[in-house]
Amino acid sequence: MARVPGPPPLDGLRRQIERHRREKPARESHFVRETFCMERQAARDKAREWFDHWPKAAYWTEVESWRMLDGDRIEFTMRRLPSAD
Repeated sequence: MARVPGPPPLDGLRRQIERHRREKPARESHFVRETFCMERQAARDKAREWFDHWPKAAYWTEVESWRMLDGDRIEFTMRRLPSAD
């Protein structure tokens, strides 16, 4: 009977990403980024605050990345242009 392999472990990939981020400086970007880690409702409120203060149409504001953590916490990165033209 053939054994069906499960998904590969992600620990090695996580370590590789962390090492890459430590060793290689972030590339120059025209965007302003800020990362937050907070409870789900507070995260929604913070994202709404960004969209209200820096409208998407003018600043290209977006939630660049997010992930769920234990305890109903969300870690997310907001991104926007520094100024609107």
